[in-house]
Amino acid sequence: METRPQAREFPSWLKSSVMYQVFLRRFTAEGTIKAAEAKLPMLAELGVDLVYLCPICVADEHMDKDGWSPRHHASKSEDPRNPYRIADYYTIDPEYGTDQDLHDFVAAAHKLGMRVLLDIVFFHCGPTAVFLQEHPDFVVREEDGTVKVGSWRFPMLNFASNELREYLWDNLEYWMREFAVDGYRCDVSSAVPLDFWVEARKRLEVLNPEVIVLSEGERKTDQLYAFDMNYTFAWSNRALASVFRGEQPATTARERWEVDAKEYPEGALLIRYTDNHDIANDAFENRPERAWTHAGMDAALALLFTLDGIPFLYNGQEIADEVRHSIYYGVAETVQWDLAESEVGSKRFALVQTFCNLRHSEAAMAEGKVVWLDNDVPEAVLSFLREAGDEQILVVVNTRNQAVSATLPKGGGSFVALVSANATLANGKAELGPYGFFVGKRK
Repeated sequence: METRPQAREFPSWLKSSVMYQVFLRRFTAEGTIKAAEAKLPMLAELGVDLVYLCPICVADEHMDKDGWSPRHHASKSEDPRNPYRIADYYTIDPEYGTDQDLHDFVAAAHKLGMRVLLDIVFFHCGPTAVFLQEHPDFVVREEDGTVKVGSWRFPMLNFASNELREYLWDNLEYWMREFAVDGYRCDVSSAVPLDFWVEARKRLEVLNPEVIVLSEGERKTDQLYAFDMNYTFAWSNRALASVFRGEQPATTARERWEVDAKEYPEGALLIRYTDNHDIANDAFENRPERAWTHAGMDAALALLFTLDGIPFLYNGQEIADEVRHSIYYGVAETVQWDLAESEVGSKRFALVQTFCNLRHSEAAMAEGKVVWLDNDVPEAVLSFLREAGDEQILVVVNTRNQAVSATLPKGGGSFVALVSANATLANGKAELGPYGFFVGKRK
């Protein structure tokens, strides 16, 4: 049997951590770093360990719409500022605040026991990026000398240029050295040569041996050295989403998990999510929270927090926010924070807080092996154990908006509920209401 390579070692605390994405434009009415700082105590109370900020660098303001992405046009925004089309990698966009604001944000997060990741965008840049006049070779050129653009119509950075590589490595070191950030989420990372990221990690570890680097990609060799975690487009964006939309049986999520488990290195970490700035942007008004219903999202979150990997939350998900979000300016709403006082919002906060606490307190939830259990309603129900030493946690989730009874032939034994909704378990049989779930620990 072929032996899989081993993923790189990562800090021991990472496996039990919870990550939260802050997209500043939608996070608060002000849309600033300073306003987001005021929400940090709430995230700490929730149980968040890693806060990742979407790009805060100066966005390109070029008005030539031929250089805007198809998504930008679809949004109907007439403002050119796309936070993923960067003009200056070394300067905070005044839209978000100042250097001092970022210093204060990171210091406040650290004081509350949380780490901060910045979102970096090195696949492409804006058409008027500040380095282009002095360094025209920093972008890829066509044979006639015109700038080559990538998938989103933005100029592609030229990694054949050693000078560009040094510029970007220095940029990573700058934010860590000057602002004490703890790591990075790397946009479209698999479109950038892996050897660039390997060297980046070597340099960053000199500044912070516990630097955390998240790959927004599914390149299977990322975690051999360069990265600590990968995104899960195939599982989160496609398999899980298709299950909760009712398009595919629940087994689709299990089957995709099994494929990933074989393809990634041994011990690789994957983030698990139901929403993020891309999903929210492209869903317009029909975000997953609304499309799946609040109860459906509760059931999906139960999976995110009990499977292996790192649970990932997005802007206001902890209070069941469902309004339209967009990465573009002036065409969407911000998190409706008054929901926190509503029945739906307060229940969601309490549920997510419970899940966060379990990630921190139950070794099997973070360290345990996943053992899938067959059940007699595989089109609707996912069931598995998390096993660590003598500890076992049983998870049974109904992915459908109708009641089911599920028998677990190999899941016998007595379990005491840690958290459940609309579900009971007795003698290996789970009675699950619409989107019901049961998470229990073996007595």
